[in-house]
Amino acid sequence: MASPLENFVNNVRSLCTQGNYRELCDVLNKSSDVLVKFSQHLDNVLQTLDLQQHSLGVLAVLCVKLGMPPPSPPPAGAAPPSGASAASPAPSPSQDYHELLFAQVQEFISGCNGEQVRYAPETYAEMCHLLTKNLTELRCPMRGIDLLARAIRKIQLSDSQLTSIHADLCRLCLLAKCFKPALDFLGTDITTISQEGVQFDAKYFLLYYYYGGMIYTALKNFDRALYFFEVAITTPALAVSHIMLEAYKKYILVSLILNGKVGNVPKCTSQVVGRFIKPLSQAYHDLATVYATNNSDELNNIVSNYQEMFNREGNMGLVKQVVASLYKKNIQRLTKTFLTLSLSDVAARVKLSGPGEAEKYILNMIEDGEIFATINQKDGMVIFHDDPEKYNSPDMLQKLEYEMSICAELDRRIQEMEEEILIDSQYIKKSSGTQDDDIAPTQTPKMSGFAM
Repeated sequence: MASPLENFVNNVRSLCTQGNYRELCDVLNKSSDVLVKFSQHLDNVLQTLDLQQHSLGVLAVLCVKLGMPPPSPPPAGAAPPSGASAASPAPSPSQDYHELLFAQVQEFISGCNGEQVRYAPETYAEMCHLLTKNLTELRCPMRGIDLLARAIRKIQLSDSQLTSIHADLCRLCLLAKCFKPALDFLGTDITTISQEGVQFDAKYFLLYYYYGGMIYTALKNFDRALYFFEVAITTPALAVSHIMLEAYKKYILVSLILNGKVGNVPKCTSQVVGRFIKPLSQAYHDLATVYATNNSDELNNIVSNYQEMFNREGNMGLVKQVVASLYKKNIQRLTKTFLTLSLSDVAARVKLSGPGEAEKYILNMIEDGEIFATINQKDGMVIFHDDPEKYNSPDMLQKLEYEMSICAELDRRIQEMEEEILIDSQYIKKSSGTQDDDIAPTQTPKMSGFAM
């Protein structure tokens, strides 16, 4: 009589040969308990399956392996393996296990059959989530960055499609402080969301935009960061999300750095933001209120009062940039009143520590194009100038043409999505007043796959 593992292998081979991948997905979903029970033989199962022909079966096995704890280390005092030197201890079973598992996942993502795995996108994504978790716990996030980027490309139907794996990639890039691989994905506007199973978990949608905002903030691309945080806090919600709360706090700080004020959130923002998230962010609202007075001394007092909380929440670095932005804002105000001013006067009016710090701020602002001025080192005077841009250069014309092409492309995409919505069966049912009776009134869907 065949063992359960033999039945599993036979089912995978038979259904793959027939091309009946949907039935195979149902079989694999019911086989997880069997794979867990015989976990010590899973490597043998992988050897009997062909990576290209039986990609779904290999995927199911790898998911089980990634979700299981590594083997326990040998007891203390145990003799080393034969051939091993006592002076140079052999790798632990846990290290060997993780190295083998990582190699298996790497081989699978590189060589699996993309057509097959698209029948089980939720299992494929779960494998990537478990891989991210393992690499995070092992403190080696860099190893998974390129692998997850390939995993996304393998499962995506288009470059503008968002998968839950995007959030894992951004998380590893943040942990490794290696942002460039994520920028290729963050720079592409999302127009569709992958349908992973019945529903797309809203957690990964929020995490993608939250992590993306953090990456752009670290790169000081505050305009793009503000957009990502805004998407996170305007996502439809019926309950308070910790991700939305943290995104809202950073939204306030980035708004102050970029615009010098916190504007009103869009009207489409869920009511939970005003009812629950705003009261939980009172310290940040106090910071914004004092910032609007342009008084740097009071702002520093607020920062000192909430310093422990800002440090605990990991936002102290951004808060310090908010304080620096107020000094810059006050220097910019001086350019509207004075033509020349000494460095010591600038320091006194802006409440800096002295002429040296004032010179440092002014030089940085000149370099960033925030003000136009020259410093006379001989007498310590600052001469403010008008903006030299006359908007009549070839470079400016090229920039305007580029911006117009972006707007034209955006208009084209909006028209395409509008046409897709008009012929969508669910939209037609709702617009004609027909209700879908398949969903029970007590069910609250999380986030289904949809076009944005």
